[in-house]
Amino acid sequence: MGRVTSAGKTDEQDLSASVAVRDASGPPRAGGRRMLAYMGICLVLIGLNLRTVFSSFAAVLPEVTADAGLPAWAVMVLTTVPVTLLGVFAPLAPALARRFGAERVLLGAMAVLTAGLLLRPVELPAAGPLPALLAGTAACGAAISLCNVLLPGVVKRDFPHRLGLMGGLYTTAICASAALGAGFTFPVFRATGQWTAALWFWALPAGVVLLLFLPLALRAGPGAPTRPAGDVSVWRSAVAWQVTAFMVLQAMMSFSVFAWLAPILRERGVDGGTAGLIVSASIVLQMLGSLFAPALATRFRDQRAINTVVALMTGGGFALSIFGPLDLIWLWTGLLGLGQGSLTAAALTLIMVRTRDGHTAAHLSGMMQGVGYGVGSSGTLLVGQLHQSTGSFAAAGVLFLLVGSLAAVFGYRAGRDRFV
Repeated sequence: MGRVTSAGKTDEQDLSASVAVRDASGPPRAGGRRMLAYMGICLVLIGLNLRTVFSSFAAVLPEVTADAGLPAWAVMVLTTVPVTLLGVFAPLAPALARRFGAERVLLGAMAVLTAGLLLRPVELPAAGPLPALLAGTAACGAAISLCNVLLPGVVKRDFPHRLGLMGGLYTTAICASAALGAGFTFPVFRATGQWTAALWFWALPAGVVLLLFLPLALRAGPGAPTRPAGDVSVWRSAVAWQVTAFMVLQAMMSFSVFAWLAPILRERGVDGGTAGLIVSASIVLQMLGSLFAPALATRFRDQRAINTVVALMTGGGFALSIFGPLDLIWLWTGLLGLGQGSLTAAALTLIMVRTRDGHTAAHLSGMMQGVGYGVGSSGTLLVGQLHQSTGSFAAAGVLFLLVGSLAAVFGYRAGRDRFV
């Protein structure tokens, strides 16, 4: 399992291998079409809660900083630690799923996420809001990391003939969660006059999903006691490292877009209101890209073309947003949004199409997301450092032309018809 194998097997052999090898979190739990549909709905709803932590805090960051008197180091920690934790906790997910079952780990993660969202705005006597902000944010980052890793494996296990549809739906839900957090947090703050209420609001949808998923997790039971024939060692697989490198480079661009697209537009002379509209339009196109890219990718055994195209679209769109004529800024940011959504979805889809079973998918997901988010989060810091050193975003534009090109190279190699 830990080596790269030839893609020359027949579909019947692939199916036999998938049936013979049991998932790390147990065999498919969903029985019947209704239960399977319910599982699919719950997975999409989980995805809708996986980015609100980041975007909701950013939406009221000036208000939180002013009211709570946050020092500069605290702001940096609160905006970067959740992303770092996505990488730190990712390798733990497959082991937890094997012991307790993927559904129960997902349930536990949603419980921790709900608790973290409730804890974030709490002001402790004589300590102020900072300790709870730090602890709640860390809990959310750890919970999201587990969900990030386990979702592709569950989709691979329970929806083997609907990978494009389910991959597109849950990756679109993840993109939509960022848009929801950015779009609704400030209106809640404006309606209530309290940033604490604006942050507490996001515990409500997380709690609802927790209750909806509870019957599935209880029905699923613990993980299967059997192990697949031969242990999975994705860290020794060349294919796994190619997929991981592709993930690292897409994460560098993805988090940089979330953090810096609006400041880039403002520095180019776009007013705040228009910049917000442009960013919103870009996010909508990200959602479209994330919806259709998995369906397109899974129609073929080889994903080299789509990986290469969306990587170049993203790097080029990022650079053109900095260097391109301002009159065409909607075009450049649209190209960036469509490319970025497709690129993120294409990277996550590789977890499912480069593996033969859910067990291997969970291990590959842990590896690529652990390394991908851990190293990929450096992109945001690099853009900030380059801007601080040079006084402009021009150097960042050059950087992401290079990053986009490298992503195209590794995406081409990861897209070949090979298996981990």
